[in-house]
Amino acid sequence: MHLKRVVVTGLGAVTPLGNSVNDYWNNLINGVSGSAPITRFDASKFKTRFACEVKGFNLDDYFEKKESRKLDAFSHYGIAASVQAVADSGIIAEGIDKNEIGVIWGSGIGGLDTFQNETFAFAKGDGTPRFNPFFIPKMIADICSGHISMRFGFRGPNFTTVSACASSTNALIDAFNYIRWGKAIAIVTGGSEAAINESGMGGFNACQAMSTRNELPAEASRPYDKNRDGFVLGEGSGAIILEELDHALARGAKIYAEIIGGGMSADSYHITAPHPEGLGAKLVMNRALKDAGISINEVDYINTHGTSTPLGDTAELKAIVSVFGENAYKLNISSTKSMTGHLLGAAGAIEAIASILAIKNNVIPPTINHLTPDPDIDQNLNLTLNKKQERIVNIAISNTFGFGGHNAAVVIKKFNH
Repeated sequence: MHLKRVVVTGLGAVTPLGNSVNDYWNNLINGVSGSAPITRFDASKFKTRFACEVKGFNLDDYFEKKESRKLDAFSHYGIAASVQAVADSGIIAEGIDKNEIGVIWGSGIGGLDTFQNETFAFAKGDGTPRFNPFFIPKMIADICSGHISMRFGFRGPNFTTVSACASSTNALIDAFNYIRWGKAIAIVTGGSEAAINESGMGGFNACQAMSTRNELPAEASRPYDKNRDGFVLGEGSGAIILEELDHALARGAKIYAEIIGGGMSADSYHITAPHPEGLGAKLVMNRALKDAGISINEVDYINTHGTSTPLGDTAELKAIVSVFGENAYKLNISSTKSMTGHLLGAAGAIEAIASILAIKNNVIPPTINHLTPDPDIDQNLNLTLNKKQERIVNIAISNTFGFGGHNAAVVIKKFNH
């Protein structure tokens, strides 16, 4: 089978660092933290009282009031980012065959707000079931991809991947594969998540997965720092238009970068903890490199999973050294979660966008909040600490790993004819 080439022609973002791609990128490279005290609910009794919330998002920019009430926040964010990406790509033009454009989305949880609000309301009643008829259609994790397709009339392959924090990277890989196999000419891909509520915060606190640095929320997400104590929960969405190269060239589309490979693996180890030696992470990077047909010395940048957890950060860096050998010390490595927090199922999407823009602009966004070196981490690695670095970036890898042992990595390349 002749595999088609796949390029990126549109981007959209709703993030804790800004509600457009430009705002997101500018704040990333300037090392801005999106973490602050929670405003969504009274978190005074919670172990963690801060998060990376989306700020200043105006529903009226994207929805009529009647329509927005039928959607959970994770769909609000996903549709908004997709509207931006579709407009950026210019893919909707007279004569375009919408039957050949799909939507492959990712979400780790789906409509948690809706589920919580409906069950809270039922629990406060006398046992009489009074549920909103939109309860299930708002909540189910697949619904955002359905709404995106209906928004634009796209009738190609349409589904949602669920692999916890790897969800939107899995979606990106699936979209890449479907296009290179000739199953679609373009696909809207990415992911969205909205879990900053009582259930999300309480649940992750119960897992002992989140930082409790309430006195310094802006400094709480500190990947690779000796004193890191867990991730900071984020929310939002990233949308990416993937398109078959010949189709993009024929319509004169601007091309940000090319997707050249993807890898997937399982740790087969523990429901929440990574394999201590990064076994699944090694497998996923090796598979991504093999799929891309590149050698270890061709990679310039790795956007790591880097959640700021004591176990995860160390295991991933061990895996990088194992896979890349001496070339690991020539790479730039950074965790943009130090700024955005952890967007769960949307993390892969916004981090792929960060990697795409690092390639486009030849700038590596930093890992902020690094204050104390960790003796268990190889300090000879270039973790892009605290300040952006400029370098030519031809190839980048974006890693995402999820609860359940799911691992996914995508390889992105500077576009050349």
